[in-house]
Amino acid sequence: MNQADKNKQSAIAFYDLMFNQCQPAEAIARYVGDEYIQHNPMVTDGKAGFIAYFDRMNAEYPGKRMEVKRAIAENDLVVLHCFQQWPTADGTGVEDWAGMDIFRFDSEGKIVEHWDVLQVVPDTAANPNTMF
Repeated sequence: MNQADKNKQSAIAFYDLMFNQCQPAEAIARYVGDEYIQHNPMVTDGKAGFIAYFDRMNAEYPGKRMEVKRAIAENDLVVLHCFQQWPTADGTGVEDWAGMDIFRFDSEGKIVEHWDVLQVVPDTAANPNTMF
């Protein structure tokens, strides 16, 4: 298995551990390098900021789920196309989201940088295709 494929497996395992298993500190310990550069404007830069954000999301949105639909790896980058389900603020249902996450890996195979974009899956679309 080449390094890009190993990075892809690590990105998927990282995302599952922090999002579905609600263990952001363990995900950081296992899969993140010495630095962690965050580009999401809602999350503080660095490892501690990531852990604090997902600890809060785990408390505020119990039952949130994520499923990786596609994973693409090239050189030191991995892109995950994900389906996310977040409980609604009133607790009466779930809201579906489509997400694209980009992870950059260091030469040791550890995540060191992250970008993402998210959008709500609309109820209707101008075409018959899904977002996945």
